[in-house]
Amino acid sequence: MRIGTMEFPVPVFLAPMAGVTDTPYCILAREMGCALVFSEMVSVLGIHFRGAATLAMLQTVPEERPLALQLFGASPERAAEAAAYVESLGTADIIDFNMGCPAPKIVRGGAGAALLRDPALAERILSAIRRAVKLPLTVKMRIGWDADHINAVEMAQRAEAAGVDAIAVHGRTREQYYSGHADWSVIRDVKEAVKIPVIANGDIRTTGDLVRVQRETGADGVMIGRAAQGNPWIFRTFRAFLTTGEKPPPPTIKERGALILRHLDMLIAYKGSYIGAREMRKHATWYTKGLPGGAALREAFNRAEGREDFAAVVERMERLSH
Repeated sequence: MRIGTMEFPVPVFLAPMAGVTDTPYCILAREMGCALVFSEMVSVLGIHFRGAATLAMLQTVPEERPLALQLFGASPERAAEAAAYVESLGTADIIDFNMGCPAPKIVRGGAGAALLRDPALAERILSAIRRAVKLPLTVKMRIGWDADHINAVEMAQRAEAAGVDAIAVHGRTREQYYSGHADWSVIRDVKEAVKIPVIANGDIRTTGDLVRVQRETGADGVMIGRAAQGNPWIFRTFRAFLTTGEKPPPPTIKERGALILRHLDMLIAYKGSYIGAREMRKHATWYTKGLPGGAALREAFNRAEGREDFAAVVERMERLSH
């Protein structure tokens, strides 16, 4: 699969997720075989005002690349300006634009999934970005605002007309948030309506899902979101399955424990011990999903204050598995 000038022989990508796909997690996903990672979404207004927290989100390291940096906003001028600034930094390989975030605070500002209700504005934003940058440009969107307003095909055609290089489609409406089931049939409709690559997103958790989504949508690639939370091994599994037809064994408890502590160390290195430890709590609870004594382990991780606390819970986790 090609996105602009970039080639992805095994097109399995990490979806952008606020509070999840920061530098440490992107590095782990890349190490596990993820072909392309997408950053947390970054505000075009935050870039315009050069907010310190926003600028920190634009920093990348070689280990997480290739990386698509995702922007969100509601102004063509600000979006183009932000994209040009990101390109000038040389820290991203692709500019991605968000037209799917369902969060009320994003939608209230006219951004994210709100753009599904204003296709003309969405096209103007994408056209402005395309004129402003040479980097490949992608867009991530949902299939529509609600069940009565499924307009992914129109949005995709407008994106293609604006010069977008690839489209990722989450098979849910904004109204669904993350509930119910992804409607892959609309992704198939999008694939048939445009010539640029289409990436399927939503409910792809197993190799069986991977086979079905490819068969049912004809998508050129897949994007993994919540199924990757606490499970970067999904990229190792999908990559092996697509290249050899084989599935590697799941991670051992010891592997899980070692990765929890490594992930924690990376977060502390990037964000300091106080923030790093607190951000690791949610990741640690995801890493323990489905394990023996999982509820008690999650409770203990949610109380952990520092590395010693996390190490003690990991040790307990390993004991419970014997």
